[in-house]
Amino acid sequence: MLDIKQIIKDSAEVKLSMLNDCINEIESAAIMMIDASEKGNKILWCGNGGSAADAQHMAAELMGGLRSHDRPAIASLALTTDSSFITAWSNDTGYESIFSRQIEALGSEGDILVAISTSGNSMNVIRAIDAAKANNLKIIILTGKSGGKIIDMGDITICIPSNDTQRIQEGHLLVEHILCESVEASIRD
Repeated sequence: MLDIKQIIKDSAEVKLSMLNDCINEIESAAIMMIDASEKGNKILWCGNGGSAADAQHMAAELMGGLRSHDRPAIASLALTTDSSFITAWSNDTGYESIFSRQIEALGSEGDILVAISTSGNSMNVIRAIDAAKANNLKIIILTGKSGGKIIDMGDITICIPSNDTQRIQEGHLLVEHILCESVEASIRD
C-alpha cells in the first residue's frame, strides 16, 4: 500500500516551495493575461495528456466563469479539443505541428499562448511556441524543475520546483487556477 500521508506531504512541500520560487512569475503572468483580456485578445492553451486536460479545463473556466457566471465571457480556447482537426492533421502531416498550425490560423498579435509541458520537451509544444513568436503572441510557459528545452522560449516561465510529474501537474493546476481567478477578479473590480 502506498504511503498516502507521505504523498500528501510531498505535494504540500512542492506548493510551499512555490511560495519562494514562483510568486513573481505567477503575478507577472496574471498581469499579462489581465492586460490581454482587457484589450480583447484571446488566451490559447496547449499541452499533451494531463496538460491537454488542463488546457481544456482552464479555457472553459475563462470562457464560462470560475467563480462568477455573471461576468462577460473571456476569449479563451484550448488547442487540444478539435478532434477532427487533430486527427486529420496528425495523420496527413504530423503530430508535431498540431498546435502550431492552429496558432497560424487562430492566433493574433497580442494574444497569449499558455504552453504546458511537465518535461519541457514536447515537440508539438515547442513548435507551438515557435508559431506564437512568429505571430507576435505573448508566451507563458508552465513546466517542471528542469524546464527542458522550452525553459527560455517564453516571455514568462513558471517552473514548478519538482522533478515528479504528478507533483508538477498539481502545481500547474494551482497556478492555472490562480491565473484564471486573477483574470476573472479583474473584470469584477
